[in-house]
Amino acid sequence: MNFVPEAVPVPQAGGPAYWFVFRREELLVCLESGLAVIPYTADNPVPGAEMIRKIYLGRLDGSPCYAVEVSSAWCPLPGTEFRGLRKLSGLVEEGLFKIAGRAGQLLHWDSTHQYCGRCGAPTETKADEHARLCPLCGLTGYPRISPAVICLITRGKQVLLVRRAGMQYYSVIAGFVEPGESLEECLRREVREEVGIEITNINYFGSQPWPFPHSLMVAFTACYAGGDLAVDMVEIVEAGWYTAGNLPGCLPPHFSIAGKLVNWFVDNFAE
Repeated sequence: MNFVPEAVPVPQAGGPAYWFVFRREELLVCLESGLAVIPYTADNPVPGAEMIRKIYLGRLDGSPCYAVEVSSAWCPLPGTEFRGLRKLSGLVEEGLFKIAGRAGQLLHWDSTHQYCGRCGAPTETKADEHARLCPLCGLTGYPRISPAVICLITRGKQVLLVRRAGMQYYSVIAGFVEPGESLEECLRREVREEVGIEITNINYFGSQPWPFPHSLMVAFTACYAGGDLAVDMVEIVEAGWYTAGNLPGCLPPHFSIAGKLVNWFVDNFAE
């Protein structure tokens, strides 16, 4: 699949389009043979529904893609249903799943930036890019992206896993970047604040857009450098060192960057 992100629709003859339709935070899908399929049609995908907002996303293999928000009162047609994005992991083709995340993120941004943050006037859609423009003071607002770091820490053949307050599964350390911080500084601070240890040998692992609602996860691996585990009992309620053969039963989903970090540990440290 070849997706070309765009803000301005390309003139073309009528044809089918991909429709990423959201009702609140849930995506409309067609259920076919156990898989969830994004509507691909030249017709209105939501007959009888008011499109609260419609945003052009770009082209997938030449076909236009649109993000649409409908009223919470609209009921889906037979054979279709709304599901949360997290629950659709593994059911929607990976390329379409990423575009769905982009769609949800842009819809959320558009709905929360209807007024200027500087003068309070109603904003307008900017015609040539994904942005909202204030006609009074000229302030241009762009989609919000909140960078966050996430890190898998090893100590010999052990990995540090933590459980956050209110969560059932165990994962790795993560936190949002603060103004004036580098990614590495943020990582050291988060680890120190949440579990009281120091780290070294920080290496970049990968990144993942995380549209819940607008994060960008930047992943690293690192090694334990010193200190005793001291859980803050605010964000983190449990922390411990685990081997690849003795991991907790409840771990992050495989599609997440946290899940990929844990899988990397198992692949490289299993005995």
